Amino acid sequence: MTSSLLARPGAYPADAPDEGVAAHYGDPFREQRRFDSGEGVVDLSHRPVVTITGADRLSWLHSLTSQHVETLPAGVATEALILSPHGHVEHHLSLVDDGETTWMHIEPGTAEALVGYLDSMKFWSQVDVTEQSSYAVLALPAGATPPPGVVHRTTRFGVDLFVPREDIERYVDEGGGPVGLWAYEALRIAAGRARLGFETDHRTIPHEIGWLETAVHLDKGCYRGQETVARVHNLGRPPRRLVLLHLDGSESELPPPGSPVTLEGRDVGRVTSSARHYELGPIALAVVKRSTDAGAALVAGGVAAGQEAVVAA
Repeated sequence: MTSSLLARPGAYPADAPDEGVAAHYGDPFREQRRFDSGEGVVDLSHRPVVTITGADRLSWLHSLTSQHVETLPAGVATEALILSPHGHVEHHLSLVDDGETTWMHIEPGTAEALVGYLDSMKFWSQVDVTEQSSYAVLALPAGATPPPGVVHRTTRFGVDLFVPREDIERYVDEGGGPVGLWAYEALRIAAGRARLGFETDHRTIPHEIGWLETAVHLDKGCYRGQETVARVHNLGRPPRRLVLLHLDGSESELPPPGSPVTLEGRDVGRVTSSARHYELGPIALAVVKRSTDAGAALVAGGVAAGQEAVVAA
């Protein structure tokens, strides 16, 4: 769906997979500064919303995901993963339960596969899984107060609102006006936060990109892929790790996702996301081999880069 905010003056559409919302509204750096200082609302209405209802919803999700959600208190935000049998990340869920319904938002283009998988795993559980196309996600800055009566997730990075799609413009205007996705992404990259489909590929395990700390509960019972999670955590280290790259600001172009990251001419990884930050300048996230010297200067897509660890070597 295309957001009505794209009709606002100055709105510039975002590229795939984030098409349907605005990348910016004419001044990306100003929008970053505003949001980072606690003002404005980011339109994330391109992200699908999925709900789960039924008496068994939390115990059922607990059995399927990497997170301990069986006793999740109402209103407490968490993240969870659905893994392959070999422990590779298939889905990332940003969720909250309101006491009657579990709400989650997920990456664009993943709803059909996720809902199909969840439906296939119902068996005798009292659950109902629905993609809520009439609801949308909006993001408020860290520390913001959500509007009364709105289902929301509050984390240290901000507040996610689940609002009726028809009310997007009202909530954006009441929240201080629109902020584009480029601003949101720049702040995400600076914080070292991974995105499914950006920092992940078909081989990714949670340990490599920082999701072991945020989306995995190491003491919960069995779930699909749990053996790999436990083995890598207890007996070894992941083969790759996520790093934040501080790029040479003299270059006019950002290395696009997929650009090679090299050390002394040797290929050691790939750029996964890149942006221009209003204070840090050009930055990127990259996944590199764990053996890469953590203090070494790298080259990302032909651009010199210093590295900052997101996941420890």
